[in-house]
Amino acid sequence: MADFRKSVVYQIYPKSFCDSNGDGLGDLRGVIGKLDYIKELGVDYIWLTPFYVSPQKDNGYDIADYYHVDPRYGTMEDFEELAKEAEKRGIRLMLDMVFNHTSDQNEWFQKALKGDPKYRNYYIFKKGKEPGVPPTNWQSKFGGSAWQYLEETDEYYLHLYDVSQPDLNWENPEVRQEVQKIVKFWIGKGAKGFRFDVVNVISKGEYKDDYEGDGRRFYTDGPRIHEYLQELNAATFGTDAEIITVGEMSSTSLENCYHYAGEDGKELSMVFSFHHLKVDFMGNEKWVMVPFDFQKLKEIIFDWQVNMAKHKAWNAVFWCNHDQPRVVSRFGNVKKYWKESAKMLGTVIHCLRGTPYIYQGEELGMTNPDFTKIDQYRDVESLNHFRILQDKGLTEENAYQILQIHSRDNSRTPMQWDGSENAGFTTGTPWIEITDNHTYINAEAERKDQDSIFQHYKKLVQLRKEYDVIAYGDVEPLDQKNPSGLAYRRVYEGEEIYVVSNFYGNEVTWKCEKDLSEFEVLLSNYKDKKIEENKLTLRPYESIILYNKIK
Repeated sequence: MADFRKSVVYQIYPKSFCDSNGDGLGDLRGVIGKLDYIKELGVDYIWLTPFYVSPQKDNGYDIADYYHVDPRYGTMEDFEELAKEAEKRGIRLMLDMVFNHTSDQNEWFQKALKGDPKYRNYYIFKKGKEPGVPPTNWQSKFGGSAWQYLEETDEYYLHLYDVSQPDLNWENPEVRQEVQKIVKFWIGKGAKGFRFDVVNVISKGEYKDDYEGDGRRFYTDGPRIHEYLQELNAATFGTDAEIITVGEMSSTSLENCYHYAGEDGKELSMVFSFHHLKVDFMGNEKWVMVPFDFQKLKEIIFDWQVNMAKHKAWNAVFWCNHDQPRVVSRFGNVKKYWKESAKMLGTVIHCLRGTPYIYQGEELGMTNPDFTKIDQYRDVESLNHFRILQDKGLTEENAYQILQIHSRDNSRTPMQWDGSENAGFTTGTPWIEITDNHTYINAEAERKDQDSIFQHYKKLVQLRKEYDVIAYGDVEPLDQKNPSGLAYRRVYEGEEIYVVSNFYGNEVTWKCEKDLSEFEVLLSNYKDKKIEENKLTLRPYESIILYNKIK
C-alpha cells in the first residue's frame, strides 16, 4: 500500500499539458508520451483534471457525461492505456470528480427542463420571492446572481458557479446513488485516487437572504456534509485501502477539516484549504490589487499545520493549481531572483506536514503570462470580471492589471517543454497563447541543468521518501514575528530538521538556540552557505534545510 504521507502528487491540466495530434488542445495521449518525464521527477500520483464529455464552459468542470472521455481528449482506450503505462512506472492516477453541479447539457438536467419529476428532483428549483426577485440574494462565485430564471415554469434554479452549472440536490438519495455509481465505475477503470471538487458546498442549509456576505455561510460546510462524505466513503473508495482522496474545501473551517481528513478515515484522506492563498485578497474579494500580507501568510500556514496535527488530521500542501496564479509571480520575484525564489517556495511547501502537490510547470518555475488583451483570455470567471470591474468604475488598464495578477488563465497557459515556437506543446495553434519566456523556462533546458528549479524539485520529492521526519514529524513554527523570514522545525523519533527561508530581496539574519554548525545541510538554493554557530545569514530568497540527529 502506498503511504500518502510519503507521497507527492503531480497535477495535470490535460488541455494545457501536451497535444499529441496538433489540434492545439492537450490530450490523454500527450500525457502518455510524457510519463517518463513525470517518473523522472519522482512523484507517486498524477491528478488529472476533468477529461469527461463537456461543453467546456468552465474548462471541463461542467460535466455533461461522467462515463465517457470527451473526444477532444481522446478515447476510453487512451485512458485505459494511460492507467496501465502509469502503473508500469509506479505512478497511480487520481481523478477529478465534480459532484456539486453538472453541465446544463447533462441529460439529467435536460430531462429536468422537460418536466421529468425524477430528474427535477436531481436539481434545486425554487419559486422567486415575488415576480422578478430570486429566491435569495446569493451571488454566484463567477459574478451575478446564483439563481437563473426559467420563464416556462416561472422558477429559478441554483448555480453557485456558472449559469451553465446547475447545482445538484444532494438531499435526494437518488443523486447520492448516482454519484456512488460514477466513483465505482472509475475505480473499475483503474483509478487509485479521487479529488472532489468544491465538495464542502454540496449540503445546502437554509435558503435565506445573506445581509452580511454573498450567501456562502448558508451552504459552506453545510448541515449534512459529514453524513454525505461518510456515506460515499463507505459505499465506494473506503472499501479499498489503496485509494487516496482529497477534498477541495471552499471557504472551510479548521474544525470541519478535523473531521473531513481525520485519522479515522471515515471521510477523506486529506483536504485542500485556500485561506493561505487569500493573503493578497481584500477580505474575500480577490479582484483587487493589494500586496500579499506575509505575516498573515505565516499565521495561516502554521495555524493549519499545528492544529491539523493536534487533531490527527491531514493536509494537502500546495501553492499552485489550475485555479491559482503561478506562485513565483505571486510570492516570488520573477525579474531579479526568479530561480532563487521559485526554489525557496518549493522548499517551504515540500517540508511541511502534509502531502505536497506540484502543479504542471511549477517544477520549472513557470510564470504568469501577463496578457495585455482581453481576447488572450479564455476563462469564464476572468471574462465576467473584466466587465464587472469596469462596471464598478475601474479603467480598462486597471482591470487588465488585476487580471494579470488573479486570472485563472495565469496557470492554464501550455506546459513549456522546449524553446521552440509553441514550446513543444503542439504542432498546431495552441488553444491559449504560450508564455513568451518559454525560450529559457522549459523542461528540456532544466533537465540538463543540474542547478535548475526542476532538479531542486526532484531533490525535494526524494527527501520526503528518505526522511521520516519530513513525512511524519511534528511542526514547530519559529521566529514568527520575523518580517522577512519563514522558519519551522520538524521533529520525529530522534530526528529534527530546520527549514529557514527568506521571502524578500533583502538580507536577513535568523538566530537559533542550537549550534547550527553541527547540522547537515540537506538542501539549499545557494551553492555556498553562511552558517555560524547559532545564526544564519540569509541572502535574497535564500532557503535551507538543516538536519540533525538529536543526541
